[in-house]
Amino acid sequence: MSSPLRIAIIGYNFMGKAHSNGWLQASKFFELPLQPVLKVACGRSEAAVQAFADNWGWENVETDWRKVVERDDIDVIDISLPQYLHHDVAVAAAKNGKHIFCEKPMALTLAEAQNMLVEAEKAGVKHYLNHNYRRCPAIMLAKQLIDEGKIGRIFHWRGTYQQDWIVDPEFPLTWQLQKETAGAGPHADLNSHSVDLAHYLVGDIKSVSCLTANFIKERPLASGGETAFSSGGGSGPREMGKVTVEDASLMMVEFENGAVGSFEATRFAPGRKNHNYLEIYGSEGSITFDLERMNELHYFSRNDPAAAQGFRKILATEPCHPYVAHWWPPGHMIGYEHEFTHAVVDFVDAIANDRTVEPNFADGVKCIKVLEAGLQSAAEGRKVYL
Repeated sequence: MSSPLRIAIIGYNFMGKAHSNGWLQASKFFELPLQPVLKVACGRSEAAVQAFADNWGWENVETDWRKVVERDDIDVIDISLPQYLHHDVAVAAAKNGKHIFCEKPMALTLAEAQNMLVEAEKAGVKHYLNHNYRRCPAIMLAKQLIDEGKIGRIFHWRGTYQQDWIVDPEFPLTWQLQKETAGAGPHADLNSHSVDLAHYLVGDIKSVSCLTANFIKERPLASGGETAFSSGGGSGPREMGKVTVEDASLMMVEFENGAVGSFEATRFAPGRKNHNYLEIYGSEGSITFDLERMNELHYFSRNDPAAAQGFRKILATEPCHPYVAHWWPPGHMIGYEHEFTHAVVDFVDAIANDRTVEPNFADGVKCIKVLEAGLQSAAEGRKVYL
């Protein structure tokens, strides 16, 4: 029987649920070298975190994260908080010798991210940054095809990440729309995913040119229960507050390997709920991926016979595809939640076998450098070299 790996989760909303499900499912479908134990859940509201713990099977609750990171019966700190809270928790966790499983974006600023990396490396703990889309089997297949030379020399990257949950001007001024708590708008939240995937599939970025837009400059102040994806509205007039992050971002980049790329991130695309789409074009072929059809990869090869050339749909649900053999029979779909389980599997393996897991805080630092350069470019109206 495998030894226990005792987990504490800090944060219990959207990501808290997704992470909890990942911890629970991992050992049910995969043979893990360590057995995750859901030890403690932490949040500001004792009643809310108790209800969360009861539902997901966390053994006990706490309202002070500082007490959690100091506990001797905890091996891993899972940070499922907004990014403005990541730094202090991660640094304290590292100093207390805890491995760190952290939600993205990594931090509010590059300085915070760099300090998180330094402290984690100094402590010798494993650190993972949850850009979960890397662990879609179709994305991992894309990486395999690229590494095998099937795409050839890469010329173009195009990434677009579109949502629509703040088009309504009555949507409230939640923490995601304030610079002091979100750092930036979709440029940080959505583009962090796209930049991470571009780093993973194409390579490092050399320069950035960016523009941002703000469509609604004031919104009603948020009440207690309002957060991302809630409908807003409310009865009667409400006090207004300033939106201090961008609503949309358009970014052009040069990669170190000579490829060029574009990134679009917006929350003002009606009908787009979570549209994460990418295209890669190279000398030997092309790849496209759409998260809304996450089991599919579309691949074009210039080496096919001329009469048979065209984009082919590959259903990445065969046992030969990463992780798939542990789930359902061939052709049966997996979904968004499975990416979190795959992350847990790899993170546990890294701890048990003293391996590096990616993406980690070093990848997060690299990503935030690009995002901050983008905001600098937009503010100064010029290309910024990293």
